[in-house]
Amino acid sequence: MTVQADITAPALDSGAQAEAQRVAAARRRRQFLLNVAIRFVSLMSVLVIWQIFGAKVDQSLFTTPIAIFHAAVTMIGDGELWSYLAPSLIVLVIGLSAAAVIGVVIGLLLARFWVFDVALGVYITFLYSIPSVALVPLIVLWAGFGTSSKVLILFLFAFFPMAINTYQGVKNVDPKLIEVGRSFRCTERQLWMNIVLPGALPFIVTGLRLAVGRGLIGMVLADLYTAISGIGYLIVRTASTYEVDKMFVPIVTLGLLGVTLTACLRFVEIHVAPWTAAGNQD
Repeated sequence: MTVQADITAPALDSGAQAEAQRVAAARRRRQFLLNVAIRFVSLMSVLVIWQIFGAKVDQSLFTTPIAIFHAAVTMIGDGELWSYLAPSLIVLVIGLSAAAVIGVVIGLLLARFWVFDVALGVYITFLYSIPSVALVPLIVLWAGFGTSSKVLILFLFAFFPMAINTYQGVKNVDPKLIEVGRSFRCTERQLWMNIVLPGALPFIVTGLRLAVGRGLIGMVLADLYTAISGIGYLIVRTASTYEVDKMFVPIVTLGLLGVTLTACLRFVEIHVAPWTAAGNQD
């Protein structure tokens, strides 16, 4: 009887684990469907209220979702939207990539080596304390009205969230973990790859999310100051001619772009740092 009990116990445990996994998967599926339903109802409610309110306002001052949809179809069909969006996307990719790489490197160096922190930390604080908008005319004066100035402006907006969040992430790594690594005679590279970077990764991803939002602001602001090309220029041009429905098309596009990029970062976070997603519902 004892032998039979020892044989059947693992089988029972395996069956219980499989059942628990099935129940957990079903719960996550129900929660996902509930989230989708709530977001759909919320979106429909906002669009209906917007349509009703917008129909009662002068169309030269406001517009409706239906009018925006028709304008979007026209602007996408004739290629107008893409012709203005493409240059801005190039600036966004270059500026965000540079801000992410340089911001992470600077944040890691400042956090891990006190000499860099003492020597350069005050400059990071000084530049971050200055409103970025105040530096935009100076950048345009130095770099001109081309793509280079737009990239610099976007970099200026996106760099600081990356550097500061990376710095805080490294500082929040448990010192005991580093001491354990040193006691096992880990090299500096092994400490970085196995302890420091995994511990700072949630902060880095958060910095990326903030950098995306600030980068979009910098992208549009650069277009407004240069007033030559880009989606920001499209907004100014359509507003100056009172084409409000067309003006809302690039605005909505920017919002959708921000939501899409944030969702992509969320997807990356779940896969590279799944422990940060514990308890969060999408």
